[in-house]
Amino acid sequence: MENILEVKNLCKKYNQFELKNVNLTLPKGMIMGLIGENGAGKTTTIKSILNLTNSTGEINIFGLNVKKYDKKIKEDIGVVLNENFFSEYLNPKDINKIVKNIYKNWDEKLYFKYLEDFKLPQNKISKEFSSGMKMKLKIAVALAHHPKLLILDEPTSGLDPVARSEILDIFQDFIQNGENSIFVSSHITSDLEHIADYITFINDGEIVLSKTRDELLEEYGIVKCSKAEFEKINKKDYVKYKVNRYEYDVLVENKSEFKRKYDFNVIDRPTLEDIMLIYIKGEK
Repeated sequence: MENILEVKNLCKKYNQFELKNVNLTLPKGMIMGLIGENGAGKTTTIKSILNLTNSTGEINIFGLNVKKYDKKIKEDIGVVLNENFFSEYLNPKDINKIVKNIYKNWDEKLYFKYLEDFKLPQNKISKEFSSGMKMKLKIAVALAHHPKLLILDEPTSGLDPVARSEILDIFQDFIQNGENSIFVSSHITSDLEHIADYITFINDGEIVLSKTRDELLEEYGIVKCSKAEFEKINKKDYVKYKVNRYEYDVLVENKSEFKRKYDFNVIDRPTLEDIMLIYIKGEK
């Protein structure tokens, strides 16, 4: 399977933070969700991929090095970041006039269709938009030049559940041709459970795991047990554990294998949030 994005040994150092040897690959036709708590390195990773910050390592998009072919690559990327690319005193019509001179493949008709679908007023300055409306405007701009790769930083942040569902449907439609891909960071892990093919978890600047969504949600498990039961488990047979008020939550990588070794009645199917929480707050 051909990769649309490859990140090798990505490093970036700040005074209080360091991104350390980040490696990941995103195949064509797939969605990868990037998860982690605030300050874990999600935005720094995205900015490095977009060549917006000076980092070391190798990043290839469409098989091309991002530093060498920056302009060519960005013609085929749709981007949504937390920062505003345009003045808040511009309205969507003004933005169309500007952006159509930036992208060769800008599709004015498609852009205005998204504005209509998203119920965004064309003559109202974006400063007067709600946070959800601003996000929809960014997504419309990102999609309207027919990109092959979407790179999104918290794209459903500020949206109500109905609007989030609409946006997630658009993202899934975007990859249906088998050629387009999406790399998306989100703290709304339930969204990624619906749409992502791969999940990459970053913590304190390092990749903790990068697996398919199905591996994480179907093969991983959370064992609920007492302290006495926990003490019978070999350390090699669990990832981490967290002590709650009345019981232990023990994260295991292969619940079927665990069941063959141990006699525990309750092994829950985890959510991405469960896995993230035990990795960050748990002990080994």
